[in-house]
Formats: sequence, C-alpha cells, structure tokens
Amino acid sequence: PSLSISPEGDTRRPSCPKWTETPPPSSSMVSLDSIRKDPRWRDPNLREVITMLSHPMDPVKSNAAAYLQHLCYENDHMKQDVRQLKGVPVLVGLLDHPKAEVHRKACGALRNISYGKDHHNKVAIKNCDGIPALVRLLRKSSNMEVRELVTGTLWNLSSHEPLKMMIINHGLQTLTDEVIIPHSGWRRDPTEHSRPQETEWTTVFKNTSGCLRNVSSDGAEARQRLRECEGLVDALLHALQSAVAHKETDNKSVENCVCILRNLSYHVHKEVPGAERFQEPVANQVPGLGGNQKKKKEADCFGGKKPKGWRNGPSDKKYGTLALPKRTEPMKGLELLYQPEVVRLYLSLLTCSQNHNTLEAAAGALQNLAAGHWAWSSYIRATVRKEKGLPVLVELLRSDGDKVVRAVAIALRNLAIDRRNKDLIGSYAMRDLVSNLPCGQQRPAKNLEGDTVVAILNTIHEIISDSPENARGLIQGHAIQKLVAINKTSQSGRETKAASHVLQTVWAYKDLRNSLYKGGWNKSHFKVLHGMLIPERKHFIRAGRPAVGLVERKPPPLDSWV
Repeated sequence: PSLSISPEGDTRRPSCPKWTETPPPSSSMVSLDSIRKDPRWRDPNLREVITMLSHPMDPVKSNAAAYLQHLCYENDHMKQDVRQLKGVPVLVGLLDHPKAEVHRKACGALRNISYGKDHHNKVAIKNCDGIPALVRLLRKSSNMEVRELVTGTLWNLSSHEPLKMMIINHGLQTLTDEVIIPHSGWRRDPTEHSRPQETEWTTVFKNTSGCLRNVSSDGAEARQRLRECEGLVDALLHALQSAVAHKETDNKSVENCVCILRNLSYHVHKEVPGAERFQEPVANQVPGLGGNQKKKKEADCFGGKKPKGWRNGPSDKKYGTLALPKRTEPMKGLELLYQPEVVRLYLSLLTCSQNHNTLEAAAGALQNLAAGHWAWSSYIRATVRKEKGLPVLVELLRSDGDKVVRAVAIALRNLAIDRRNKDLIGSYAMRDLVSNLPCGQQRPAKNLEGDTVVAILNTIHEIISDSPENARGLIQGHAIQKLVAINKTSQSGRETKAASHVLQTVWAYKDLRNSLYKGGWNKSHFKVLHGMLIPERKHFIRAGRPAVGLVERKPPPLDSWV
C-alpha cells in the first residue's frame, strides 16, 4: 500500500478584466493614467499589476488581483514570476481586506498560484502566514464563492507534506465546524429541533474533504488530531450513510470521506486511548473469533452449507463466551471508527460504488479494522462474515482496478485470521486469487502490479497455513504451475520469495504429496531458489508511514493508508 495524494482543487479560468477597453471613470482611470496616457492600447506588465495590488483605491486592487488570477491560470512560469516579484505576500495581506470584492479576487489569485507541482508557491504562501489568513477568511465570510476559493486553496496547499500539520494546527476545527458538519447534515445534539439532514454535496464540501484527506496521511500525530476533532468522524460517517441511502456513492466527496476514514482506521488498535484494555496476547492469539457453531448445518455467508473439512477451532468456543463491551451511552467520535456497525456501511459502498478509488478505500478500511491483536479486530472479522461481506469482497477480486484487487486481497488475508473466515475464503475465493496470478513472466490479462501480486500470494499463504483442506483446494485449482513458474522465472525478488513460501507450506503437508506426485511435481519444485532472488532496493519512507516490505514466513496483518 502506498500513500496516495488526492488531486488538488480545481482551477477555473476567471473572466479577464478588460484592460484594453476604456476604464470606467474615477478610481480605475487614476491608476491607469500612471501607467500610460492612453491605456486602451496596452495591457499592464506583471510588475505593474503587482504594484496595483497596493493602490489606495479598492477597485484597482480587485481588478489587479483578478488579472493575476487570469494570468496564472495553468501558467507555471507566470506563477513563478509572481512569487519572485513578491506578489504573494501582498495577495495574502488582501485576504483580510474588509471589502468582499477585494478579498475574493485575492483568494482566487492565490488558488491558481498554489495549484500545481511546484511547491515553492505553496511554501511562499505559508511563509507569509497565508494559512491562518485563509482560515480567518473562511470564518468571517458567508459568501459561497469565497468559501469555495478558500477551501480550494487549502486543498492545494495540503498536497505539500511540510504544510499538512500547519493546516491541522490552524484550520482543522474551523474546517470541521464551518464546512464538514453543516454540509454533512449531521447535528451534534439529536434532541434539538434541527434534526439530521441530507448531505449537501457542494464544491466547498468536496474541497474541504479533499484537504482533510491529504492531511490525514501525515502520520500518527495527524491521525490522532483528526480522530479527536469534535464532530469530524460523526459527520463523515453521516455523510457516507446519506450517500448510500440516496445512491450517490460515486462522487468525489464520498471518495474523500472514505479515504479519510481509512486513514484514521490505520493503527487504530495501537493509537486510540485505552486500546491496551482490549489487546489480546500475541503469544496466545487464536486464529480469530469465529462464532458459535451449535447448528451442524448452518448456512454460510455464501448461501451454501459449510464446506468439507469445516471444523471447530478453539476460537469458536471462545467466541461463545465473549460479548461486546457493554455500552452505558451511545458511541461517538473516534469510537465510531471501529464499531462493528461500521462494517455494514463499508460493505454497502463496496456493493454500490463504481468509483475504483472509493472501492479501494472502503476495502482498505476493512483491511485496517481487521488487523491487529485486539478484541475489536476480532469483532470486525466476525461481523464481516455475519453481514455477508465475504462474497462482496471475493467478487471484487475480479475488478479491473489494480489497487482495488490489492486492497481486497489484503483485507481477505486479515479476515482469514478468523478460523471460520479462513475456511470460507479458502473454499470460495481460491479460484479468483489464483486467476490473478501471473504465469512466470507472462502476466495475466489485467497485468497487475508487483505489489498486488505479492499481496495475493500473501493472502494465499495465510489461508493455506494450518489448513490442509485449503492447501488441497489450491492444488486442485491448478495453482502449482503458476507458483513454480513465479518461483523460477519472476524478475521480482519479492514475488519469488512470496511464491516460495506458499510452495513450502504446501509441501509441508505430507498427506498432500501423493496428489502432487500425480500432478508431475516433486520436491525440487518446492525448493527456495536463492540464486534467483533479486536484491531488493530499500524503500526510504518517513517514519510512521507503512511500507510494503519483504514477505516473512508468517507475515503480520497489514493495514494501509490512502
């Protein structure tokens, strides 16, 4: 899983002030006379426009700012020139101007200047206290266009790593109170006359959720700040519930909201206050909590009976005596992130949405929640099964979206820690997992990336570990040929190592060797080919951010970021 920066705010071309026409009387005429006696035949140059930003007459300031917005539209060279001519501090200063026309045009220019891959412009805005100035403007202005410009500029700024915590420090609660909560329709006090309303999928909400999506990926401190921001998690979940109810699951705002919640679910089992109370000892960790099996012919979540080889594990006995912690009051805030009820919401999104980014994020959220050795992960794993979520995930293994397949595969791997989930996934998902594997150097039709292939191999390894029945299903699914080919011919050391771990696990089941011999395989096919391993280049990733490393013999559960 890798960090994904969302697209920056959109940049519309504003209407260009008609500098070549005869300006209106009074203020504008005064400024243009200082440039040239007859202004109708010449546009001012950039230096002159920046000088006009400091003119004593307000209409001149607003016209100059609007012209800069026009000049900087998709013109990186012009943005650089504005920065070098010290235009950015003057524009930031105008954000506090009392006249709406002036601060609106100044903010529009800053939005265009901040858009793009050149982060020097973003830093220039930060260096002259542009972030707190933007937040102040958001608080004081009720004009929808101004709010769109402010939040669009903050979205642009949030794509630069060093600015994320500054946006959190200066603007998190304001963005939540001014935009996320009111536009989501959620209300803090349900007893008030203002009942929860439908979500308003406005540009302001899209920009703000995009900004928070970016800053939520900045590390443990950022995650914790967002989790503890009063009303944020509640409002995001309400917005997603509204989207599902009204079948509006494919817009950008929904994508942003799911991505934020996925990020906030990362390492939740380690980082939320009081998490240690729910930790399960790793040494004694059973494969998972699987539910009570009193009925011998209980229908599984795929609609059929239990597959052959189904057996009661120690976890099944444990689950019968383990209940959810008693609630003395309704859950709120960060507690909502890991309640089993949230599973239904993510599964609804996985069922309804056609947006690959939303699908990846929803699967990634389940992946995060099913990771970790604490009680809530066990509840989540069991709840996914009870809510008929395993078939939904298995079907998404057939998706054409590489990142969707990867997130789903890792989610299934974490869910397979549950004994009953493991049996079901082994019976019903093995064919789709194997079909996504390349045959050596020949990639499948989808041409999945190496990280996705490794994720699929790790999932297969998880579901055949301690399960000879699943390993038998792997053999019957004609997977050995692909695994041997990857082990021998793959150019990726990580793919080779992951495939070899699966092969060694299969070979360790002595009862299966007759089947392997009949298929033409022998011990040499299941050896680790150390000579074929390609040295991995090291991934230098900032501390606290997850990386996809070499596969261990028993990989730990993974969780992920957006």
